[in-house]
Amino acid sequence: MLFLLFRPQGLFLAKRSSEGLTRCFTGEAGDFKTSYASDNQTFPIRFDRAAYWVALGFAFLVMPFILGDYWANAVVVPFLIYVIAALGLNILIGYCGQLSLGTAAFMAVGAYATFKLTTSFPDLNLYIVFVLSGLITAGVGVLFGLPSLKIKGFYLAVATLAAQFFLIWLFTRVSWFYNHSPTGQISMPERTMFGVTVSGASASSTAVYMTCLIFAVGMAWLARNLTRGTVGRKWMSIRDMDIAAEIIGVNPLIAKLSAFAVSSFFVGVAGALMFGVYLGAAEAGEAFGINKSFLCCFMVIIGGLGSILGSFLGAAFLVILPVLLKLALVDTLGWPTDLARHLEVMIIGALIVVVLIAEPHGMAALWRTIKEKLRLWPFPH
Repeated sequence: MLFLLFRPQGLFLAKRSSEGLTRCFTGEAGDFKTSYASDNQTFPIRFDRAAYWVALGFAFLVMPFILGDYWANAVVVPFLIYVIAALGLNILIGYCGQLSLGTAAFMAVGAYATFKLTTSFPDLNLYIVFVLSGLITAGVGVLFGLPSLKIKGFYLAVATLAAQFFLIWLFTRVSWFYNHSPTGQISMPERTMFGVTVSGASASSTAVYMTCLIFAVGMAWLARNLTRGTVGRKWMSIRDMDIAAEIIGVNPLIAKLSAFAVSSFFVGVAGALMFGVYLGAAEAGEAFGINKSFLCCFMVIIGGLGSILGSFLGAAFLVILPVLLKLALVDTLGWPTDLARHLEVMIIGALIVVVLIAEPHGMAALWRTIKEKLRLWPFPH
């Protein structure tokens, strides 16, 4: 047996045997498709589908009972909100190729729309308020997406950066947006869903978590279906070569503005959740400054452009990892908070450089490479 393994034929047989065992474990062996619909599934491999449903079951049925207030407010809830924002920005940059640096301003539009709707229509369902806030943000996004019809690249990034400064100035200077409050802040009134307080000072962390989880899962499902359909293919054709796309019949006006509308809708819902169920009170200049725009942009780049999974990985990298580092340095090792903060920034920056050097296409592409190597274990190429 050992003699066979050291012969070339033996190595080949051992490799094929390992592939067979791995494929049996992952459900690839004998997992044949008999229709176009089954072959076009989001998770074509049975093992991946099972893992997806297990993860959803854990998130909906287990996490609400084991999640403490600290982990919900400091880690999980902001992670889910930033996932939605990263999904929206990834649609615009990763799938349509339109650069944007005004993500935080569009989040502010969603937040202020939620404030005006909840104060003007107290009986309106809160989930409907969040969706309407996203639709209002989509309209604003189309308006600021008009320059994309004439300019692109870094010039478009500068145009969206102008939107960032203009919208924040508008929300801080025009008192109608914050109902003429002397402090200039907006505060979310208390609202309930099915008898449970979702927003306001008395909202429970479990209710907030479930609200953000429902929207995150729904938005991810919507983004996945849009990017895999006709609309997504038009976006990607504009991203790859806009002149060739126009020649074959893709209308650049509709494709670009629809990308801005859908992206702004996602970002607006994220801003509405950020203000409505997470912060509770906000001021545009502080809560939605330009730093948040760069943060969302880094999430998309690190996670992977043009990848739904990349939005989740990028948000986890920049939201969850800093909290874990802080716990390790301050609570476990007992280091001073200011020193831990500086080291946290240095470690995160170094990890970003390492990830982008190892895989310039982001963490999603790195994960795909790891999976391909595991399929051929123990003889990966």
